[in-house]
Amino acid sequence: MSAVRVSMLFLAAAWLTMPTDARAQNRGAAPPPPAGRGAAQVVPGAGRGARAQAGVDLTGYWVAIVNEDWRYRMVTPPKADYCGVPMTKEATQIANTWNPAADEAAGNQCKSYGAAAIMRVPGRIHVTWEDDNTLRLDTDAGTQTRLFRFAPAAAPSGAPTWQGTSIARWERQGRGGGGPSGSLTVVTTNLKAGYLRKNGVPYSENATVTEYFDVAPYPDGLVLVVTTVVDDPRYLTQPFIVSSHFKREPDASKWDPTPCSATW
Repeated sequence: MSAVRVSMLFLAAAWLTMPTDARAQNRGAAPPPPAGRGAAQVVPGAGRGARAQAGVDLTGYWVAIVNEDWRYRMVTPPKADYCGVPMTKEATQIANTWNPAADEAAGNQCKSYGAAAIMRVPGRIHVTWEDDNTLRLDTDAGTQTRLFRFAPAAAPSGAPTWQGTSIARWERQGRGGGGPSGSLTVVTTNLKAGYLRKNGVPYSENATVTEYFDVAPYPDGLVLVVTTVVDDPRYLTQPFIVSSHFKREPDASKWDPTPCSATW
């Protein structure tokens, strides 16, 4: 594993073990962009399925660790509370008209559960292999299903959806220290317009979501670090970057599927 990747994952794990008061001092600051991605080596296909190529095991049950942006993730923030999101003027105007009752009535209660925001929703995820070239991620919050396809030619097309079309690839940084040796990059397009935050902060159907899935050591297990980069030329003045953390759970005993809600 490269020195850059080791440093990034070490910092993520160190953040999770810091006292709450110390972490709170950094709230409100935009997270840095992923480091060292350009140096990553894409794992060659060599005629093998994606499951066989996996440098790290992401399968199993994981629970969200809400260690930042508590007031935007654990409760529905009030209208016009958009701190930290680089919104265009048009996006601000749209967010100022947010009406959760109207969303519910129109059947749009899942607008804040789309691919650009779902990893920030508190809850649990379950990662499995749908087949040798498709990784499946289910969420209990909103009962959403994401399919990460490693064979672009087989990716479905058609009308935009909340979870869009996701193309995945493994990256490998080399082995070292006996730790995880790879990470997953997922690029999602073909999205229905939705919300980056529960209070109506919008992203458009032109948004592209790029995610980096990494595993790091945790005091009593493993932590999954998901760095999400949302590019939207219509509603964002620059990429919106967040980092979400999940702790591995031993089984499905706490799995609790719940439907989408426009509020909570």
